[in-house]
Amino acid sequence: MEKQITCIGCPLGCAVTVTMNQGEITDITGHTCSRGEKYARKEVTHPTRIVTSIVKVNEGDIQMVSVKTESDIPKDKIFDCMEAIREIVVTAPVKIGDIIVPDVCGTGVNVIATKNIDKKACSY
Repeated sequence: MEKQITCIGCPLGCAVTVTMNQGEITDITGHTCSRGEKYARKEVTHPTRIVTSIVKVNEGDIQMVSVKTESDIPKDKIFDCMEAIREIVVTAPVKIGDIIVPDVCGTGVNVIATKNIDKKACSY
């Protein structure tokens, strides 16, 4: 069985072919750098992704903060991760790197803020 993937390990975007036999990788071709082979191997055996989203902010100078997983999580956990993020509301101030959801969905990966949000100035 052959699986065709486009490598995202570097800007070249190589068309990589992974040949498998009974669930085992037997050959990887089409990559032009070592990152391509590493990416292809991981993609067919244990695909992962970084998840990005937004979270509602109370009392902030803006109403939403961008967030992302600190590192990649298993691809099959993405929808669970998004569901967990959807339920979250934080209160300003928020700083870049603040942990918004610790250990999201038991992945061992935190969801963190990627933007600073200040507390809304009082308007009397």
